[in-house]
Amino acid sequence: MRIALFCHSLLSDWNHGNAHFLRGVVTELTLRGARVDAYEPRDAWSVQNLVAERGLGCLETARRAYPGLAPLRTDASFDPARATAEADLVLVHEWNEPWLVGALGDLRKHGARFRLLFHDTHHRSVTAPHEIARYDLSGYDGVLAFGAVVRDLYLRNGWARRAWTWHEAADVRVFHPVAAAKKYDLVWVGNWGDGERTAELREFLLDPVRELGLRALVHGVRYPPSALDALRVAGIEYGGWLPNFEVPRLFARTRATVHVPRRPYARALPGIPTIRPFEALACGVPLVCAPWDDAEHLFRPGRDYLVARDGAEMRRHLRALLEDASLRHAVALSGRETILARHTCAHRADELLRICAELGISAALPGDRRASA
Repeated sequence: MRIALFCHSLLSDWNHGNAHFLRGVVTELTLRGARVDAYEPRDAWSVQNLVAERGLGCLETARRAYPGLAPLRTDASFDPARATAEADLVLVHEWNEPWLVGALGDLRKHGARFRLLFHDTHHRSVTAPHEIARYDLSGYDGVLAFGAVVRDLYLRNGWARRAWTWHEAADVRVFHPVAAAKKYDLVWVGNWGDGERTAELREFLLDPVRELGLRALVHGVRYPPSALDALRVAGIEYGGWLPNFEVPRLFARTRATVHVPRRPYARALPGIPTIRPFEALACGVPLVCAPWDDAEHLFRPGRDYLVARDGAEMRRHLRALLEDASLRHAVALSGRETILARHTCAHRADELLRICAELGISAALPGDRRASA
């Protein structure tokens, strides 16, 4: 089975969380015997920002961390027809330019043998529907949406004829418990962004750390001076950008972490947790979540992670976890159990192959070497 994947970047995860899941799925499919050719633009903003901040060596580090990935970087001379001539399945992530999305759709409409799927892992279908409407998906066989609410929007708005829910998941070959001495009470990995969740970060992260006197560390990008000042006031160490594949070793050094969803996910996209909780639970770190609605019953709230409805409850949960080793162990064990049972990249590869079978593509692969528990 030959697959062509068009994405923003596999090599850079600088403010680009989609790379986490795509790396895992490509690895899984490749190990099962599929040939996956990945294409990403040479001028991808995530790559440019990473190189500007940390240098070209970071891209080589990513290649070493994922030896099975060899994305081809494209430029203005790129020919989509040639790249997909022998493909059985073409996956097009939503962080692609409309011209490329349209060109691939035209190939399919004019007789290309491959099946063509659009992959949406963003909140723009709710927050900026005009941006999704720019894409001509009339030639596509369907959409893979990372939540049922997004899937339904594609169907209701007439953006696609067929759509499936395809949640993100943890790459458990990379995200798993690591033995290490604890150094921090709390670690948070996330980007500050444009300030759309400043109030939530203050309530569920900064204020609890300050009021409980926790030893805390934050990693991420897009922290303006005001954000760095807020971290200093709260007594939180700032570590800057961290390659995502190094996060398991970071989580191994902390007693707990938190998830503070961005406002669109918390308010308008129920059932979509984003990639971070999957990865934290896979690493076996106790997790406390700010409010989000697990509308699709992906997890067992209160067992796999604790739910803090407000800042006061966040403080209570963090205090309980830090004071009770047995509680930390129970929450961590339960969360990882659910990931291994339902939410690995192996599970998502299975789901993708079932969709391929629906579309008339043979899902038979030479090998099925899945990640072990």
